[in-house]
Amino acid sequence: MKVRLSISLLLPVLLQAQIQAPKDFLGYELGDKFTRHHRVVDYFTHVSENSDIVNLTQYGKTYEDRPLLLAYVSSKENLANLDGIRKDNLKRAGILEGSPSGNVAVVWLSYNVHGNESSSTEASMATIYELIQNRSEWLKNTVVVIDPCINPDGRDRYANFFWQYGNQPYNPDPNSREHDEFWPGGRANHYLFDLNRDWAWQTQIESQSRLKVYNRWLPQVHVDFHEQSVNSPYYFAPAAQPYHELITQFQRDFQDEVGRNHAKYFDENNWLYFTKQVFDLLYPSYGDSYPIYNGSIGMTYEQAGGGGAGLGIIKQEDDSLTLKDRIAHHYTTGLSTVEVASENADRLLTEYGKYFGDNSSLKYKSFVLKYDGNEDKFNALRSWLQSLGIEYGSGLNTKGLKGYNYRTGGSGSFSVGANDLVINTSQPKATLAHILFEPKTKVVDSVTYDITAWGVPYAYGVQAFATSQFIPINESETKEFEAQQAPVKTYAFYAKWNSIEDAKFLAELLKNNIKVRFTERVISYKGESFDRGTLIIAKRDNKVLGNNFENTITEIANNFNRTTSAIGSGYMDQGPDTGSRDVRYLKRPKIALLSGDGVSSLSFGATWHFMEQELGYPVTVLGTDYFSDVDLSGYNVLVMQDGWYNSFKDAEMKKIAEWVSNGGKLIAIQGALNKLKDSDFSDLNQYNSDDEKKEMEREDEKREESTQLTRYENQQRESIKNNAPGAIYRVKLDDSNPLVFGYSDTYYSLKTRSSRVAYLEDNNVGIIENQSDLLSGFAGEYVREDMAKTLVFGVEDKGQGQIVHMVDNPLFRSFWQNGKLMFVNALFFVGQ
Repeated sequence: MKVRLSISLLLPVLLQAQIQAPKDFLGYELGDKFTRHHRVVDYFTHVSENSDIVNLTQYGKTYEDRPLLLAYVSSKENLANLDGIRKDNLKRAGILEGSPSGNVAVVWLSYNVHGNESSSTEASMATIYELIQNRSEWLKNTVVVIDPCINPDGRDRYANFFWQYGNQPYNPDPNSREHDEFWPGGRANHYLFDLNRDWAWQTQIESQSRLKVYNRWLPQVHVDFHEQSVNSPYYFAPAAQPYHELITQFQRDFQDEVGRNHAKYFDENNWLYFTKQVFDLLYPSYGDSYPIYNGSIGMTYEQAGGGGAGLGIIKQEDDSLTLKDRIAHHYTTGLSTVEVASENADRLLTEYGKYFGDNSSLKYKSFVLKYDGNEDKFNALRSWLQSLGIEYGSGLNTKGLKGYNYRTGGSGSFSVGANDLVINTSQPKATLAHILFEPKTKVVDSVTYDITAWGVPYAYGVQAFATSQFIPINESETKEFEAQQAPVKTYAFYAKWNSIEDAKFLAELLKNNIKVRFTERVISYKGESFDRGTLIIAKRDNKVLGNNFENTITEIANNFNRTTSAIGSGYMDQGPDTGSRDVRYLKRPKIALLSGDGVSSLSFGATWHFMEQELGYPVTVLGTDYFSDVDLSGYNVLVMQDGWYNSFKDAEMKKIAEWVSNGGKLIAIQGALNKLKDSDFSDLNQYNSDDEKKEMEREDEKREESTQLTRYENQQRESIKNNAPGAIYRVKLDDSNPLVFGYSDTYYSLKTRSSRVAYLEDNNVGIIENQSDLLSGFAGEYVREDMAKTLVFGVEDKGQGQIVHMVDNPLFRSFWQNGKLMFVNALFFVGQ
């Protein structure tokens, strides 16, 4: 007989020891106020200190130094054997050797990944209290892991906003100030990343810390608690299509079983809800999909509310939605999840073991990443694979293999060398590896919630093959860096340029006021070749260092694991000499980055994070609200990330145009280009007659189609003919242009917009030539037609300055690793 859930948070209970209910500890009923994070920490600490069935641990800190916590809730016997239960999980997954000694299921509940979806953290306090007070039967065969707040920085940003601007008592009128957050809102973390898109990529410290612990447990059930728009009823599993084809039937069926249990309690209370719509299971970096690709029953729960709901708001049907309502709903589904898991623990554990035990259905047996001499790139790949627990190795010399060629988009022959990186599917994380590396994702329903392509070889810019042949591997070892000894005397140091690690080295040199040049042509000296972009640190330029020149440069190079070549003469065997005009002096740039209302907070955050946490180069963040008062003459570079810049009128755009004409460099990305076009700022608005004719024909076609009947239920699918929700395109590069130094003549771009941009008159650096350049992911019918002969990257001269056009965002979510060097090139090399 199932245990009936208590819906009210206010019912009297039999207290265990001296544990206080949330209302008694906090001094107010849950839902009367938003609880700041430090008080949530206090409550979980109180519960842990006064209960023998709760263990509380800190697994990390945020960028703003707030603690990240996990509470383990189970019986005393289970807590005494907690590490044994964890190891049993890994034995079932084949990660550890041996057979499990027990049958305890693990349910992981993750709250508040989006900071302004704030009801779930409040619900976490009610949930842990109910579990320890009244649900001891469930805990005999279940460990419940509670993360009360994945995103404390974003949560406090929202909570502080409401404490400052909320009415007392709250005002349910949607027009009230308290229902309209300021930019950037509380959704994202400190660096304005959406942590719900970062599970697999681990670009943020919260994700990195959490995944270290999560991958040591790999629970049977994981729930990610969210909120959606105010007028949307509660959503719970089962998820919507598209499901990734490798999700098992049991995972689908168990989602349905959980959903039906939730529905029982919602029906009893006449609460509205929906299932099987909107929230799909495709993109591998969500809080439901990453767990599900690691053998879990991964689920998203969505409560109406979000940052606009406040403590209470009037909905479209003139009914009210309060924070107490939102807490009760999340509280109910959380407990219902534990209930279903506990009642089905044995079946969950059996099916969990099966998930990791049979990889025969996988299309590809091995993925081969061809070594191109770029050790930095392959070290980054190895490090990332290790963080996910994906096994890899180096290849055995093998010829005559066949498989999918990522570069051409078709089948081809290849060989495997000893330096190649090989990931095969005879390993516990086979499904996860297959999904991350598969060249083309099968999308059974084109109406999806996120990007539809993410192929890791494309993201890292590595030539790769996927094959149905199993390829054995050797152990792969990272080559240890050997520190260099400073030469006694040198004319200049040459440092090759082909990775983001080289960019970090350059940034450090410039921060230390060391003067640097770079070559625009290939150079050969005593049998060694130096490609375009090679850094040249000449002793003459840095005479202020005197006799310390060699030691200083060598020390910085060793600190960044860079190998430099000590050159004894400025006279080259081939290519330009050190004093040539083709060896450009690199003026140290002073960089400004626009932020604020009208700028995409996520895109701004990716750039901000990149500059501070990866490149390590100073950037001044300027607000759009006071931009008109800023003197731009002190900056060499201005970055306009994706956005709509609605507050920028003619005066602001004229100011930027004059600054560029006087020698400034503007880097305009995605939506910022539309602002330039609409302001007659650049050549982007100069479409040729063929383009105009094509657009007119398209409009005629659409008008003709509109005279026909299109079923109302199919209109959303018709609209996606104009969309490109994350598709990978092959881009042809002019590799002689400074914007793409360090690249070959081919780049793989993740296109998240359907924007079509005509060629510039000159300096088209990256272009899509043909429809066949679509390599992976979904692009609508009209998008596929229009993408032929379009600009992706270009440099436009304007007066004495330049505009760098980036139609696709090279820093998208910070996981598109191969785009980062191009952004650095735009900062440092273009226009020198």
